Amino acid sequence: MLAMDRLLSEQQFHDEQAAERASRFGDDPSHLQFSDDSYLDHETWIRPAFAELGDLRGRTLLDYGCGHGMAGIVAARRGAAVAGFDLSAGYIAEAKQRAAANGVTMRLMKADAEDLPFDDHSFDAVWGCAILHHLDLDRAGRELRRILRPGGVAVFCEPWGGNPLLNFARRHVPYPGKHRTPDEKPLTSDDLQPLRRLFPGMRVNGYQLLGMLRRAVRRVPRAGGMLDRMDSALLRRFPRWGNWCRYAVITLRTTPQATTRRGPEDGMMHSAW
Repeated sequence: MLAMDRLLSEQQFHDEQAAERASRFGDDPSHLQFSDDSYLDHETWIRPAFAELGDLRGRTLLDYGCGHGMAGIVAARRGAAVAGFDLSAGYIAEAKQRAAANGVTMRLMKADAEDLPFDDHSFDAVWGCAILHHLDLDRAGRELRRILRPGGVAVFCEPWGGNPLLNFARRHVPYPGKHRTPDEKPLTSDDLQPLRRLFPGMRVNGYQLLGMLRRAVRRVPRAGGMLDRMDSALLRRFPRWGNWCRYAVITLRTTPQATTRRGPEDGMMHSAW
């Protein structure tokens, strides 16, 4: 699919998704209020991924593909100056309403991740959730490096495609929330090559190896916690098994000598997997 067609398809999909969400929230702003913990603990990888951002007090953060805006609100509560963008005008509207309902200020706009409207070296940190796997990572990666300040960090939580059994289930097994755009697919190690070139210190950590079975055992008391503890032990001992996990947290850092050049980049680091 051509880049412009892909962009329009993604925008339409997410505008429709945002409209469906808006119909559920209604006019009561209390429906948009939430605690930090409810966001940070809604999936097992969110809290440890957010910790990768470090102390946010007095720092600038970009909520990258902000969607409902919850991550940006958590960052703002922790003292960050937050901007956010999304391709969907519907999601930007929700994020603005949610920020107001939770008493925080964020600068929000409609934008394309592959052509960002921000100045060079605008942000100390970038947060994104389930966004990179929608993008051309060569173009998006260059924009990321351009807007990050020297010594900056970007953290992304992404569906991972290294497990063939899980990929089969994603294609053929029905489950709640199984809605995808035509062009998206879980990331693999090969997909990350553009980011490796641009961010030589890239790290990839897997989450939910056995924990992906949570949905099958959700009615069993304490089963989820037991699976998480088993995952923690196994992935510490066998980090390469992260390639078989359901999700990955990707951490990118710029060096103090970062440059804004848009030409060919050097530097390479092998993936953890």
